[in-house]
Amino acid sequence: MAKAGKNGRKRSTWRAIPRWARICTIFGTVLMVLSGTALVGTAALKSRYEGAVGKADLFGDEAAGAPAPPKSDIKGPLNLLLVGIDPRNPTTPPLADSIMVLHVPATMDRAYLFSVPRDLYVDIPAFPKADFGGETTKLNAAMSFGSRVPGQNPDAARGFELLATTVQKITGIKRFDAGAIINFTGFQKIVDAMGGVDMYIEREVRSEHRQPDGKPREFNQHGEGYVGPQAVYTKGTHHLKGWQALDYVRQRYPKNGVPDADYGRQRHQQQFVKAMVGQAFSADVVSNPIKLDRVIRAAGQSLIFNGRGHSVLDFGLALKDIRPNTIQMIKLPGGPVFDGKTYKGEQFQDGVDDFFAALKDEQLDAFLLEHPTFQNKTK
Repeated sequence: MAKAGKNGRKRSTWRAIPRWARICTIFGTVLMVLSGTALVGTAALKSRYEGAVGKADLFGDEAAGAPAPPKSDIKGPLNLLLVGIDPRNPTTPPLADSIMVLHVPATMDRAYLFSVPRDLYVDIPAFPKADFGGETTKLNAAMSFGSRVPGQNPDAARGFELLATTVQKITGIKRFDAGAIINFTGFQKIVDAMGGVDMYIEREVRSEHRQPDGKPREFNQHGEGYVGPQAVYTKGTHHLKGWQALDYVRQRYPKNGVPDADYGRQRHQQQFVKAMVGQAFSADVVSNPIKLDRVIRAAGQSLIFNGRGHSVLDFGLALKDIRPNTIQMIKLPGGPVFDGKTYKGEQFQDGVDDFFAALKDEQLDAFLLEHPTFQNKTK
């Protein structure tokens, strides 16, 4: 089996980010896309906003010579692929550690947000651009395999292209209308620029990585994990700083209060998306020019976006009618795959194929009425 982390020496799309930042750092993208005119009110702010956004050929359109889309209004249904990666240094191929799909129906007045497990055991197709012959392994490796450029540093944008192709095969989505890669530093800056975020904590969670004052816990020199006092997030609604929000949504171990492990972490990530978008729409942000500008700049600097010919502002304006209470969070049930006693990854359980069929046929509301357990709740 080919292993991620070898080969390639081209300049990376991003500089290195700490390894522990592998969590769901796609929230800045959701905030930017759903904020629409609420966060972009003047020509000057629009110019600053658009100019701050990183751009790359995430779908291989430019290399393929794809024609530019007509300059018309963006129409639904839409599917956006949002990915958080963990590039540890410029020479290490990145893994996709957070993978979310935002589906917007033809009515353009609501959205459905679901996570695809990073450990999903899948067939990753061949990708000649990276000299990759295909392999059956965990989904998060698709970006790593696709990012490799012989004789150069890995290219995260090229890795995104293979990941998108793989997710399309899994979900039956024929084409993503936009995509984004988000970094950890930008995510935390967005939250701090908004002055923090109010979020409901569903159960007490103890941090694996942070002390109560936000400093890192010490690595256990005599065993696994970390030692020392832990930051604790108690049940109820809390106002979280940037580091606290990131720390909370990265917790995934039962010993720390997350009994359903990575599926619980996916749920917390989705809950935070809604909380973050809600905070962005609050009067405290929208009516404060200084804070508004800080949020716009922080959001713009946190991502690489590709709208397949349309700008992030185009998408923001197209989705201006979507609000936090119209975003339905989805949980896709899954379980482990073993080869004997060897853990291979995760697999979807009964009903997920029907969910993807309903997504294709624009019948998600009917599906969710018949399958209420697929709905993730904020509380």
